[in-house]
Amino acid sequence: MVFKKMLSAFGVGGPSVDTVLANPNTRPGLTLEGQVNLVGGEAAASIEQVTVALVTRVEIEGGDTEYAGVMEFQRATVSGPLQLAPKQQLSIPFQLPVPWETPVTDVYGHRLPGMTMGLRTELAIARAVDKSDLDQVNIHPLPVHERILEAFQRLGFRFKHADLERGHIRGTQQTLPFYQEIEFFAAPQYAQTINEVELSFVTSPHGVDVVLECDKRGGFLSAGHDVFGHYQVSHADADRLDWTAVVDGWLRETTSRYGGLRAQGFGGHPHGHGHGHGRGPGMGGMVAGAALGVAGGMVAGEMIEDAFEGDFAEDFGFGE
Repeated sequence: MVFKKMLSAFGVGGPSVDTVLANPNTRPGLTLEGQVNLVGGEAAASIEQVTVALVTRVEIEGGDTEYAGVMEFQRATVSGPLQLAPKQQLSIPFQLPVPWETPVTDVYGHRLPGMTMGLRTELAIARAVDKSDLDQVNIHPLPVHERILEAFQRLGFRFKHADLERGHIRGTQQTLPFYQEIEFFAAPQYAQTINEVELSFVTSPHGVDVVLECDKRGGFLSAGHDVFGHYQVSHADADRLDWTAVVDGWLRETTSRYGGLRAQGFGGHPHGHGHGHGRGPGMGGMVAGAALGVAGGMVAGEMIEDAFEGDFAEDFGFGE
């Protein structure tokens, strides 16, 4: 018995944890539901706490270097202290609210390159090695996100890259410690004016702050520079507006501005933005991301196992 307790302390023959999501596909503002399945090990175990948390990979700038780190941004306690007998099976249901600002990871059933999102389950065991589990989560766009992304596609923009950056977008009500950047190559009709466009969404229950950063080309007597636009839309606008015309108007208004909107923001990059619907004084420190030109759809359940092939778990340090 003493030997078994010693092995259990090193994680050998201890309890196991496996989380099963009712549906790994969700959207900002909704809820993830599932159950945490525990199986007792060779000896009785005192479980101190069972928690679930949303985690993602975020680009972090430190000095002159940039590296990727894992960041937790939403957590819930599934269970407090409990005793787990040898070989006992126990299932604990849970619900985890998905923050409105959660970044989009999947569009048209395809994972955006550069995006990783997971639900991490942690089993805290008294006097033993803690156990954990990781499940992929797919965050799909809200209707207003979809309409804006569709508009970029119709205007001819080509997706380049998406990632998350640590920091805050000034002038918005951002609450998460990171923001999403979705980058596009400029469409042909804009190519003489801009090189690339970046789009960020800062979403709330009421609507979305849309932040554009355009890499504006230089002219015969002027250097290239970044220009910024900040626009606000409500969720109710999703099916009311001609989004192709709206986004085209945003881009033309944003690129008509000059460097008076520029300011030195965090991360060593110049950032600035307009106010309200793009009409107003510039404000320093505005950060944006780019836009992706496809609309969202839920991934079929049978595709989930295929999505786990590769480096998903290793991205979070869960590699075997």
